[in-house]
Amino acid sequence: MKTALITGVTGQDGSYLSEFLIEKGYDVHGIIRRSSVDFRERIAHLEGHPQFHLHYGDLGDSMSLVQVVFKVRPDEIYNLAAQSHVQVSFDSPEFTADVDATGVLRVLEAVRACNLEKKCRIYQASTSELYGKVEAIPQNENTPFLPYSPYAVAKLYGFWITKEYREAYNMFCCSGILFNHESERRGETFVTRKITLAAARISLGYQDCLYLGNLDSKRDWGYAKDYVECMWLILQNSKADDYVIATGKQHSVRDFAQLAFHYAGIELQFEGKGIDEKGICVKGPEKLIGKTLVAVSKDFYRPTDVVNLCGDPSKAIKQLGWNPNKTSFEQLVKLMVEHDIAKVASEGAAHKVKMNLEEYLEKGIVK
Repeated sequence: MKTALITGVTGQDGSYLSEFLIEKGYDVHGIIRRSSVDFRERIAHLEGHPQFHLHYGDLGDSMSLVQVVFKVRPDEIYNLAAQSHVQVSFDSPEFTADVDATGVLRVLEAVRACNLEKKCRIYQASTSELYGKVEAIPQNENTPFLPYSPYAVAKLYGFWITKEYREAYNMFCCSGILFNHESERRGETFVTRKITLAAARISLGYQDCLYLGNLDSKRDWGYAKDYVECMWLILQNSKADDYVIATGKQHSVRDFAQLAFHYAGIELQFEGKGIDEKGICVKGPEKLIGKTLVAVSKDFYRPTDVVNLCGDPSKAIKQLGWNPNKTSFEQLVKLMVEHDIAKVASEGAAHKVKMNLEEYLEKGIVK
């Protein structure tokens, strides 16, 4: 039985990868941080599984990483942990650099400290944000990097230090240059999940309007559950190398919002340009017809913004046999919206029960 160690195991990708590897027969070990607040919702269903184990550690603490690596002695390490929000990186650039840049070095050094250079294969989760102010569309493994945020700059260090250790120490270290990948497990602060939750809440009467930033930003959006398979395939290859993980298809934030509202039973018509653009309901619940349901706010514009990302997955398709389009863009958006409609409806029902109970208690109907 192979043993895998996953950093960032509580995240979207970490949870899907854990499920995938367990199905492959792996013994899966995940690293979690000690915190007063425990975020294990995405992996709660795996706890107690005989092939799933958790250890405390932190990418900011090299000793904790060495201890876990020494104890687990993994065949494969998937470094998925990161401060992964571009906007947050402008607010917390030093923390972002420590985790996303130096944290990668700590993982690599932990493997060397435990004398596992020849045994352990390492996957580093890189990002399409490396391309920044893009010079070519689509972007592939040879497209120049022009990082355009503190997050991207930190991730660029992680990419190059992984490549350096591969060449300097002959370690099996690979980077997957991941383009945007979403799912129903995506964090609620990310724009795609913000959109699908808003579409659900507006359709059910719990929200009036969704405020977004640059609607013209274009991204290559795939399904996270499909992308973790490519991570695994990268480490099964006979040669260590770096790969773009993408669908090769591009859509704007406006496209995503329009489709999300469609699957929530609302048709939008966009009018105006730039900061004055609005998404107006032209079909749906009668009470919403004619109302502005999507508006643009300067508060959600970034100091610098990458606006045109589209990946070329040809290398991964040819060398790894990976299929980047198992789940279409339309299927992805529909899956997310349906999940969030069920979530919002459930939360709304629970809230009504709570309010009714409080009212009954006040009136002395129940004790």
